[in-house]
Amino acid sequence: MTAAVRLVGLRKEFGSGEKVVVAVDGVDLEVADGEFLTLLGPSGSGKTTVLRMIAGFELPSGGVIELGGVDVSRTPPFERDVNTVFQDYALFPHMTVQRNVEYGLKVSGVSKAEATQRAEEALESVRLAGYGARKPSELSGGQRQRVALARALVNRPRVLLLDEPLGALDLKLREQMQVELKALQRQVGITFIFVTHDQEEALTMSDRIAVFNAGRIEQVGSPVEVYEHPATEFVAGFVGTSNLLRGEVATRVLGHDGVFSVRPEKIRVTALDAPVSDEEDSAVGSVREVVYVGSGTRFIVDLEAGGELVALQQNVSGTPHAAAELRGQSVRLIWNKHYEYRVGV
Repeated sequence: MTAAVRLVGLRKEFGSGEKVVVAVDGVDLEVADGEFLTLLGPSGSGKTTVLRMIAGFELPSGGVIELGGVDVSRTPPFERDVNTVFQDYALFPHMTVQRNVEYGLKVSGVSKAEATQRAEEALESVRLAGYGARKPSELSGGQRQRVALARALVNRPRVLLLDEPLGALDLKLREQMQVELKALQRQVGITFIFVTHDQEEALTMSDRIAVFNAGRIEQVGSPVEVYEHPATEFVAGFVGTSNLLRGEVATRVLGHDGVFSVRPEKIRVTALDAPVSDEEDSAVGSVREVVYVGSGTRFIVDLEAGGELVALQQNVSGTPHAAAELRGQSVRLIWNKHYEYRVGV
């Protein structure tokens, strides 16, 4: 089956001579039809540059971009079967919502009657039926974002590119829009390529995640694969919070050398004399800090074996403020060996 998007050896350089900067360095990636793929990484990791090259806003310095099996590496943006949604929405303030959504259709030569019908259908798909006569200034941030989505979807592109589209929203609205956007993607069945630096957003919305670092992809996988089985130390540290046990500390605590990842929520904070089963590993240390984070409490523990471990316990019973009494106390941290993952293997 032909991939919706295929990148082969994609490279992008800015500048020239001694001042050349490699923003994207040999990226290979396939995106399936109907997939929600997220490009995740810190600022400057290359994810947005890759998106702009897929859109045609930047030309690659090397490599190939295919859409539906066709090489579009040098094809201008308006001839590519993609649309892009930006963080700032880019709506025309002087036009009504209806005219904003119709605009691309009219430029493409679609008749007025068909443009009106398709715009109304697009607005209904993003739950904005009846809002067509309003101006963007009369809408909330979330509603303006949905207008931008409707305008991008009305042309029925093969691929929708989204460049941090929720970044300008407040936290509660952002979380609501994450759910709505994923539901919309399932409904329309279009391939979505979504750029974000927000790890939780990527885990919440994606079918697969491509984790970027320094212009390269460090890992591609489902949210569960990337979170539970990080391929590199960078992925383990960037996607959520992870404890890394390495070298002598790993040998002393786990009994074997290497680099191992254990997520904080997998670790229990117990008394020093708590029993440890054959299926479990443990470490003893002193609680340096206790941090209340609402739904849970985070414990930062300095290990006797060296280094530190962070444990996160859900506040499901008792009084969370009592946890603060453990600050400065010696404790035993226990976790199931099943949750230790050797990084890089």
